[in-house]
Amino acid sequence: MSKHVRSSHEIRIPLPIGQAFMLFTPAGEELWVDGWNPTYLHPHDGATTRGMVFTTGAGPDHTIWYMADFDRASYFSRYVRTTPGIRTGAVEVQCRPEGDDATVVRVSYDLVALSEEGERSLQAFEGDAYAAMIESWRSAIEARMEELAGADIR
Repeated sequence: MSKHVRSSHEIRIPLPIGQAFMLFTPAGEELWVDGWNPTYLHPHDGATTRGMVFTTGAGPDHTIWYMADFDRASYFSRYVRTTPGIRTGAVEVQCRPEGDDATVVRVSYDLVALSEEGERSLQAFEGDAYAAMIESWRSAIEARMEELAGADIR
């Protein structure tokens, strides 16, 4: 039986919910994730919408993404992602306001290994390693707050 991991972690982002939520779209992540360079397949302009398809990475890290849900009104998105031969699963982002100028972002990964290599790779999505990964996202966003404050994200 393949290894399965389900992990969640919350971070606080010092931005209003509408802006914070959009930072966790493919185009939004281009603003704060070093090396994040999606190739947009549908729609080609990278507009965030349910049903969008894009890829990231190269070689063994090549990952295919499908946006299964995107609800701006409830600040929720769900991505289905597959790194062929390694792992597959879903990523969920749920935001909730904390006052007018801050947002709590819950990021959940639900992954299944597709190989022994995939089983080893899932260690990064468990326990303290997972929490540290998501906390590094908060740090990366906070380091770019001035740039992000006026960003118009599609």
